[in-house]
Amino acid sequence: MELDGIDPLQVPVHVGCVMDGNGRWARKRGLPRSEGHDAGEEALFDVVEGALELGIGWFTVYAFSTENWKRPPEEVRYLLGVNQSIITRRLGELHERGVRVRFAGRRDWRVPKRLLRSMDEALERTEANKAMTLTIAFNYGGRAEIVDAVRGLVAEGIRPEKVNEKAIRSHLYLPDMPDPDLVIRTSGEFRISNFLLWELAYSELVFTDVLWPDFRRENLFEAVREFQSRDRRFGGLE
Repeated sequence: MELDGIDPLQVPVHVGCVMDGNGRWARKRGLPRSEGHDAGEEALFDVVEGALELGIGWFTVYAFSTENWKRPPEEVRYLLGVNQSIITRRLGELHERGVRVRFAGRRDWRVPKRLLRSMDEALERTEANKAMTLTIAFNYGGRAEIVDAVRGLVAEGIRPEKVNEKAIRSHLYLPDMPDPDLVIRTSGEFRISNFLLWELAYSELVFTDVLWPDFRRENLFEAVREFQSRDRRFGGLE
């Protein structure tokens, strides 16, 4: 019943998700914000299971933005620990399901070395998996990605007349990643928040009031139904 109304031939190839609302979920329950982040882990892996069930080939989640460093130091430390814990504890589970894990974002001095090692281990262990590519956008910002791409072009001495969309794409963090067909944002906010700015030029956007810790695969399925009801023309006409 869960998949009723979904055309298996029109499932989005790539879905992106802005996982928002952990803090509000905790506040509503009189809990510390950390409890909301912990609850978000269960949501993430239920949705990953749902994406696998649908046959979605690429799934990208916004785990930690370049702006998140502005949060209180204790929350930043907790978020860093949560992300590392998820990678280490759940890696075997993802690997068994054939999920390839990758990361998008800056690997700069602010990211702890132990976390970078965990990322590298996840990349290496799951590199050959084919069922789905789960990209974790960590220390990621859409503007930062474009800036870094332009810096790469300048560093290579690319002449101005050679700078085009193809050249910029080739210098993005993950040039082989297809643009997302669908981007979902939870918690009732109607913003992109610097997520995949270059890539989502023609993405369908679905906003839901559900707070991320309450989001489940059924909500993903509903977003896919909404996606399939849209008329995608990419600037052209029928």
